Amino acid sequence: MSVPGFRVISVLTRPAGLPLFADMPPPAHGVSCCPGDCFVSLLRMSARAVAEAAGAGSLVESLATQFQFTYGFEAGVSEKRSWGNSLPALAHTLLDAGLGDVEVLIEYPVPLSSYRVDALLVGAYPVTGEPSYVVVELKQWTAVELVPDAEDLVTVQGMGNTARLHPIAQVRRYCDHIADFTKSLHGHEHRISGAAFLHNATDFGVDGLFDLESDAYGQLFTASSKGKFQDFLTERFAAVSGAHAADALHPEQIAPSKQLMAVAAQEIQERSQFNLLNEQQVAYSLVMRAVKKAKQADFKEVIVVTGGPGSGKSVIALEVLGELYRTGVTAIHATGSKSFTTTLQKVAGKGSTRIRKLFGYFNHFTHAEKNGLDVLVCDEAHRIRESSNHRFTPKDKRSNRRQIEELLDAARIPVFLLDEHQVVRPGEMGTVDEIDRVAKAKGLTVRHVNLDGQFRCGGSRAYEQWVLRLLGLIPGGPLPFEGDDHFTLTVAETPQELEAILRSHQEAGLQARMTAGFCWPWSEPVVDEAKNFVGLVDDVHLPQWDFKRPWNVQGDRAIGGYPSKNFWATDPAGFTQVGCIYTAQGFEYDVSGVIFGPDLVWRNGVWVAEKKSSKDTVVARAPEHEFAHLIRNTYKVLLTRGMQGTVLFSTDQETREMLRSLVRST
Repeated sequence: MSVPGFRVISVLTRPAGLPLFADMPPPAHGVSCCPGDCFVSLLRMSARAVAEAAGAGSLVESLATQFQFTYGFEAGVSEKRSWGNSLPALAHTLLDAGLGDVEVLIEYPVPLSSYRVDALLVGAYPVTGEPSYVVVELKQWTAVELVPDAEDLVTVQGMGNTARLHPIAQVRRYCDHIADFTKSLHGHEHRISGAAFLHNATDFGVDGLFDLESDAYGQLFTASSKGKFQDFLTERFAAVSGAHAADALHPEQIAPSKQLMAVAAQEIQERSQFNLLNEQQVAYSLVMRAVKKAKQADFKEVIVVTGGPGSGKSVIALEVLGELYRTGVTAIHATGSKSFTTTLQKVAGKGSTRIRKLFGYFNHFTHAEKNGLDVLVCDEAHRIRESSNHRFTPKDKRSNRRQIEELLDAARIPVFLLDEHQVVRPGEMGTVDEIDRVAKAKGLTVRHVNLDGQFRCGGSRAYEQWVLRLLGLIPGGPLPFEGDDHFTLTVAETPQELEAILRSHQEAGLQARMTAGFCWPWSEPVVDEAKNFVGLVDDVHLPQWDFKRPWNVQGDRAIGGYPSKNFWATDPAGFTQVGCIYTAQGFEYDVSGVIFGPDLVWRNGVWVAEKKSSKDTVVARAPEHEFAHLIRNTYKVLLTRGMQGTVLFSTDQETREMLRSLVRST
């Protein structure tokens, strides 16, 4: 593919894609399982059957066989060892308590996630006879240490210095999530409890773990407190079969609770008092229409909404989400951006841990039940990747399907909201053509809505068109900006001038941010020998102007008064750092300052993309013409964050002169 008006310096090739896993064979005879994406356990057996299979030496073999059938590859040695050591310990504990008929759902998937519970025990309460469920996490740990200043994190002896979630916190979160997303538990949350069983440990050996407060959703037991564990179990189970209660957990029972919906509706309504206009209302109505049809018949339809920055894509997403929750329709909002999703969780889910669960990520649907949701709203869908797998994905959580297929399969009404000019990394596959192609290959109807309104950039369509032509993203070439009563555009002569303009707006009560192309290294914060924070590194260094500023914080936590990377765009303390594409994308602020770095310069009437000047190692590995396109898209995103104005500066003199020639002095 040729890119008019572009030259690229240096060429690198992109690594080959991941291989697909083999097709899965049918389940083995005599065990209860569900290959593929169903929300059921790997094996379902009574506690007595688990103990018998373990005694006969067939338990691990059966689990390994089912694992192979379900996931398409062999379970690891450590996983098999864990099954062989931990499951018999649990089964014999149940037998000793007289609870041999309790159902054990081994490796039970946590709804709408890629996690699995070691064992979900299912039976009936002794007095009332109502269903009873106990989530059990099995640990072979014998000694642990608490991570300082983090009550819910621990390190385990013999397992390195990697921080792990406290087992009480882990099982508590599982219980809470299962209760939220299992219909049979809605209004009956007392029916589920949780316990971590460290069957090789003593209370003394893991004494620090008991510092974390326990509750019905999170209890901790060891080998030396096995009697207490049995008391815990006999309070929750009668000596009867748990088969009937286990049957209530079939896949179609997975959905957010009414309580979750009520909270979401209230919060979203307060956050999004918007009046939808023109194509925004069209998109909203198409989604509601499709939902109604899906409720009346076996119907599935795909909605694709395209629009530029600030055209109202996320407004539509939140309005749709609010209305669906008010009417009891199962819906989830997902993105591919950690910063964007984390901010939505904080803003829309303020004061509610439950509502935050409604906002997730594209790679959360790897093992989702087909059409398990009514609606899946995929915001920022241009960030859909080729695969949900990444280099840190464990083998047992890997998917052999493309991410776009997973999203299309997850809901009856998948909704995609995207801007194709915001693809900024190799492997991002979210385009209209690609969604159309995959959807139509599945025999699905696709409806399109193009949002032609422009609501960021002061409603300035002129500025949006100016940016697109400036960067060669639409034909016609750069043209002068003739001005707009609702939007200001300025070219600064120095970085100090750019910052001064932004600071004047910030001090006047507006929100201003400075961003730059990824042309400087991004360092970790400086700490002393005691690991105390010293400061951020002034990575964005422009020696010609004696200008030094740090990038935004790398991590997910605030440090030294600086906000985490996820809140750089929204926290007032973010003003003193330079934002990069990955913290700016998806956000808006009143005034945007943009530094063009040496990765994109103007030479003899054309843009030149300089690979050697990019510090983004992922993007720099892209093929030459893809790199050129990604860099243009990157600056397009940075240039369209401001709602009232943009201030430009380039580190390259020829580029700065070209920009100045297009923008009249004010």
